[in-house]
Amino acid sequence: MSEQIPVRNLETAPAVHSFTPKVKVKTSDKLIHTRSFTGLFRNLRLSGAGFLFLLFFGTVWIDWGDRQAVLWDLAESKFHIFGATFWPQDFILLSALLIIAAFGLFAITVFAGRVWCGYTCPQSSWTWIFMWVEKVTEGERNQRIKLQAAPWGLNKLLRRSAKHTLWLAISLLTGLTFVGYFTPIRPLAEELLTLQMGGVSLFWVLFFTAATYLNAGWLREAVCMHMCPYARFQSVMFDKDTLTISYDAARGENRGPRKREVKPADVGLGDCIDCQVCVQVCPTGIDIRDGLQMGCIGCAACIDACDSIMDKMGYDRGLIRYTSERELQGGKTHLLRPRLIGYTLVLVAMIAALAWALVERPMVSLDVSKDRGLFRENSQGQIENIYSLKVINKTQQRQAYQLSLVDGDGFQLQGNTALSLAPGEIVDVPVSVAMIAERPSSSSQTIVFRVTDSDEAAIYSEAKSRFVAPMNR
Repeated sequence: MSEQIPVRNLETAPAVHSFTPKVKVKTSDKLIHTRSFTGLFRNLRLSGAGFLFLLFFGTVWIDWGDRQAVLWDLAESKFHIFGATFWPQDFILLSALLIIAAFGLFAITVFAGRVWCGYTCPQSSWTWIFMWVEKVTEGERNQRIKLQAAPWGLNKLLRRSAKHTLWLAISLLTGLTFVGYFTPIRPLAEELLTLQMGGVSLFWVLFFTAATYLNAGWLREAVCMHMCPYARFQSVMFDKDTLTISYDAARGENRGPRKREVKPADVGLGDCIDCQVCVQVCPTGIDIRDGLQMGCIGCAACIDACDSIMDKMGYDRGLIRYTSERELQGGKTHLLRPRLIGYTLVLVAMIAALAWALVERPMVSLDVSKDRGLFRENSQGQIENIYSLKVINKTQQRQAYQLSLVDGDGFQLQGNTALSLAPGEIVDVPVSVAMIAERPSSSSQTIVFRVTDSDEAAIYSEAKSRFVAPMNR
C-alpha cells in the first residue's frame, strides 16, 4: 500500500503545501494561451524531443540491404529491425518489452513524478510543436488573446489559415511516417504525391493525420487531464520522497507585488511577487502554487519561468523546483527506498531476461500440423500418419537444414528431410511417419520433430505432435 499523503484546504491553509493531486484543475473553459519562455528545463526538453523526432521521422527512411531497416510487415507477418527479423512466434518478446516499459514507468514515477509526460510523451511533444506554430503564425500570448477576441477579418483569417495549414501538414507527415513503419515508406510517399494511394493505406494515413490534428491542436490538455489514465493513478505511486515540481509555500507566502529594491521581509511578504508567469507558461493552465494537481504534466515550464523572475528580482532560484514533500517539511529526501529499489531490481531483471531471450532465441522455427486422417497402412503393412511441417529460416542468410525425429525408436520419418531455405523463407514440407515397431498398447503416442542447422547442430527447433495407431489386441 502507498503511503497516505495529507490533504489541505486551500481556503483555510493557503500557505501549506500539499502533494495530493486535485481533481479540479480548470475553473473556466477559456483557451489556454501559453507565454514564451527560456530556461534549463526547456532546453533539456527540446533536446530530448528533438532526438525522439529525429528517431521517429528519420529511422523510417533508412534502408538495410534491399529492404527498409525498420518495418512491421503485416502482409508477411514479420517485423524487421535492422539486421534482425522477428516472427509471430517471437511475440512473447513484445510482451517482455511492454513489461519492461511498464516497470520503467513505475520506477521513474516513484523517483521523479511525471517526467515521462513532460519530456517524452508524444501527446506533450506534438502539443509543444503545435503551440510553437501558433506563436509563429499568430504572435505571442497577448497578441493571440487579442486575435481570439477580435472579430473575423482578413488578418485573422490569414493567420488562422496559416496556423491550421501548418498543423495539417505536420499531422499528415506524422500519419504518413507512422503508416510507413507498416508499409514501405518510399512507395507509400510516392503514391500519396501522385494521388494513387490505395484505400486501406489512405484510410490509415488520414486516420492518424486526423488523430494528430485533433489531439495536439484542439484537445491538448484535455487529453492529459481527462483521457490519459496515467493522470488518474499517478498519485498512488508517489511517496514523501518523490521528486515533483513544487512551490515552496514557506518561502513564497505571503504573495504580493513589490519594487525590486524592496526586501520582502520589510513589507511582510514572501519571495512570490504574484506575477502569474508560472500560470501563463503552463500548457495545462494550472497554478502550481495551489499544490500538486492532476493536470501537472511535469514539464517544468513553471520552474524556468519562476527562475527567470527570481533572477530579475535578485532572489535565489528554486521558489518552484523539483523537490519532495519531506524536503519541503524540513527533512532530507531519501533517494533510495524499498519501493524504488524493488521496481529497479525487477526492471534490471526483465532487461537481462529479454537480452538473454534475444541472444538465445532459435533462428529456425518449426510448426507441426497433423493430417485430419487418423492413420493409414502403407505397402509394407506399416501404420503411417501424415504431417505438414512449417519451417522458417529466421536468419539473413541461406541455410541448409535437416529434419529428424527425437528419440524416434520404433518410428521412421519419410519424405524430403534435407532442406535449403533462403533468408526469411517459409516452406511447408509434407512428411509421413511410419511405425516400424510392434503396435503399441496405447492408440496415441507423442512424437517430437526436430529441424537442425546442417552447419551448426546447436541451432535447432523442436515441435511435438501425436501419432495415432490401432492398439494390439
